[in-house]
Amino acid sequence: MQILGPMNPIDDFRSDTVTRPTPEMLDAMASAQVGDDVLGDDPTVIELENEVAAMAGMEAGVFVPSGTMGNQMAIATWTTPGDAVIAEEDSHVFFYEGGAPALFAGVMSRGIASERGVLDLDEVRKRITKKSFVTPGSTLLCIENTHNRAGGTLTSLGQMAALSGLAHESGMKVHLDGARAWNAHVALGVTLAELTSTVDSVTLCLSKGLGAPVGSVLCGGGEFIAEARNWRKRFGGGMRQAGILAAAGQVAVRTMVDRLAEDHDRSKRLGAALQGVSGIRVWTDRIESNMVMVETPGPAVEWMNRLRELGVWTMLPAERRIRLVLHHHITDKSLERCVTGFKTVARQLVR
Repeated sequence: MQILGPMNPIDDFRSDTVTRPTPEMLDAMASAQVGDDVLGDDPTVIELENEVAAMAGMEAGVFVPSGTMGNQMAIATWTTPGDAVIAEEDSHVFFYEGGAPALFAGVMSRGIASERGVLDLDEVRKRITKKSFVTPGSTLLCIENTHNRAGGTLTSLGQMAALSGLAHESGMKVHLDGARAWNAHVALGVTLAELTSTVDSVTLCLSKGLGAPVGSVLCGGGEFIAEARNWRKRFGGGMRQAGILAAAGQVAVRTMVDRLAEDHDRSKRLGAALQGVSGIRVWTDRIESNMVMVETPGPAVEWMNRLRELGVWTMLPAERRIRLVLHHHITDKSLERCVTGFKTVARQLVR
């Protein structure tokens, strides 16, 4: 919870990206051993990369400033210009990364609509094309787990395996946008390595539910990561004494993963409590991790602005939809204030 003043509590549900480092993270940053990461000799970065790669069951990892950079490095590494990339149409790599696949990798994107952010096997199969003098070859399948715009929904291990199996049979690679893969492995009750066991690469964010201030780790095979480092340099992602940031990431992966279950529990309780608010519809059937989606009867911006006046900060993924994201600064008191805020706004706007 953010505090603007002693009498002005702010409950920030906009995203789990608003989390601030814990005191233990700050202590680790202050005492971090550093080198020059671009030259490959920052010991704390190396330790973090190896630790996260091992957790993901991968050979190697590379520390990057953001999940977006990690995703785009993977796309650029796995493809050549003119290839086709397949992903769910509302996935982060297509919807929230500024057209980067076309701009940087020179690939075309083939999006697939879904109900819950989970790719349908037959729909993927329909969009796989073989390279010819008139047809781009499909070379990469991207999966997002959990899926942001669908409301933090999960793709099961069985679904992951089936999708990866189809892609590999077709000569494609599979990249997992694991911005919230930590949430997925906790919610599914499996290890991170089990979650990533059928994919070829994964981007893992440290700056969302785990609370680190900056950074993600892109993981994959040794040769893949070596080439991905070239793309990090091209994208301007070399950060020199990055061990200061990596130290916070180490604390994050060691101390903040298991507590994600608290966020998942609170999201379910918040969704249930909001069901009784007049005029809105809660996507209760999609509350599978740390997000709650609320549909409003009128423009969601009106609800967002009035909630903000009451100290409840939210985000709008669509014209009539509000997204609420749970994280370690959101307490049970925050839930109470959120529900009270929605009830107050409903009395103002619902006729």
